[in-house]
Amino acid sequence: MRDHTQLNGLALAYVGDAIYEIYIRDYLVEEGLTKPNQLHRTATHYVSAKAQAMLIQAMLAENLLTGEEELFYKRGRNAKSHTSAKNADITTYRVATGFESLMGYLHLTKQTTRLEELVGWCIEKVGEQK
Repeated sequence: MRDHTQLNGLALAYVGDAIYEIYIRDYLVEEGLTKPNQLHRTATHYVSAKAQAMLIQAMLAENLLTGEEELFYKRGRNAKSHTSAKNADITTYRVATGFESLMGYLHLTKQTTRLEELVGWCIEKVGEQK
């Protein structure tokens, strides 16, 4: 069994990106969205770098994260990536990478209840923005 807490921020973000997207896709289909174009357009409100950066900044502002969760967010945010987002500036992209890193950390360490709590909070938060 691997110690996932030792993974670098980009590896955690790689997993976190996929996990968060699955939760969002499940949610949208449960909400009754079925057309691929509509699903994709709506999903971007949740999964774009801009949306993820806004969400993690709101989590931090509301002191939602534990100290340990904040460390994993920062590990992803501070990781040196050789790629960048298509539609976001570098700062937004790095903050979003931190968000994904946190999601990956929670998933890989089997903290499913906490992961689902934060994803639910994100879904609610994006709903308020619309």
